Amino acid sequence: MQAKTWTDEAAAQAAGMDAARLHALADGLHQNYVASGKLPHLRLLISRDEKPLLNHVSGAARATGEPLRNDALFRIASMTKPVTSAAFMMLVEQGLVALQDPVTDVLPEFSALTVGMDRQPLRRPMRMIDLLRHTSGLTYGLQRQTPIDALYREQGLDEFHQKRGPGEFIEAVARLPLEFSPGERWNYSISTDVLGVIVERLSGTDLGSFLADRIFAPLDMTDTFFRLPDDRAGRMTDAWQLGSDGRLSLYERGERSSWRRNLRLRSGGGGLLSTAEDYHRFALMLLRGGELDGVRLLRPETIAMMHANQLPGGADLASLSSSMFSEADYADVGFGLGFATDLVTQEFFWGGVFSTFFFVHPRERIIGLLMTQHFPSNVYPLRRAFRDGIKAAILKGYAG
Repeated sequence: MQAKTWTDEAAAQAAGMDAARLHALADGLHQNYVASGKLPHLRLLISRDEKPLLNHVSGAARATGEPLRNDALFRIASMTKPVTSAAFMMLVEQGLVALQDPVTDVLPEFSALTVGMDRQPLRRPMRMIDLLRHTSGLTYGLQRQTPIDALYREQGLDEFHQKRGPGEFIEAVARLPLEFSPGERWNYSISTDVLGVIVERLSGTDLGSFLADRIFAPLDMTDTFFRLPDDRAGRMTDAWQLGSDGRLSLYERGERSSWRRNLRLRSGGGGLLSTAEDYHRFALMLLRGGELDGVRLLRPETIAMMHANQLPGGADLASLSSSMFSEADYADVGFGLGFATDLVTQEFFWGGVFSTFFFVHPRERIIGLLMTQHFPSNVYPLRRAFRDGIKAAILKGYAG
């Protein structure tokens, strides 16, 4: 498997990073995961002080053996959630909605929600903040723990491309009981898909247009969208899945991707396609407190609120979560408004079910992007190795 790694040694040295260790990290991940056949490909991007220090591409973008390109398009799945959450917070700043507003202010369909299979009443209303931090009581069918998530599977509420439009989707969710009363536990869920519909209703436009006009165009993110344009289908990666026999099989071909279809619902929780470079620009905006290249999307205090732990009582996921599946470890990890936050280092991060991942370390001013297309995302300790390897490359005594 061919691998290409570019490291800017001078920029790394100036930024207090060991270029040789960064190069060794990329080479090690390639050898351990791509060359060994565990992953089809790997795309890495690492920056500090807003300067790219490492770019890495390895493996095949397609089952035909076509090498992965720098500008390859990936299904980023739940890395859509931070983007949708940022969009919602823009509406908060506009004064159109508040975090403590009841969800029923915008979604009257939720006025008769109940809890549990015995349909108990809610102990308090579901609020907007519950959707952002996944304390809503909603769930994912993929959790496979309860009779309620079985109902989600029956209704197909986890599917990336819904057969329902936004209104029908909300009505279908409203007919099902919650796992718990809002605010009482944390459970990874379709909350951000619901949030995306709220953004549509408050803004009066579809989610794709809102994100394109308010986030992607201002940040010059030219390769991020819900529907794959025909003229970029050649850059779309194949996606792979791990079978019960431990072997990789093709999940979806890039040139025949379901992301080329017309969409009825734009999934605010998992529907975006993007490149490493594009998502790095979004992460840079977060690192810079809501601004990039002279364009401000959000106020610094809003960004600080988003990556602060917002779980009730300052709890971590280990103590509050009832979720079998997530995109994060649980101990010493909190959850903000759209992504997880490390309660020790203050890093914030999230990933997607196809094993994509990003993290931002505000104190060290580091961003790490990892892209591949392997389902599911919790098979290998890839993300931990990536984060730890980057931290190990920080030179001691660097004052910044």
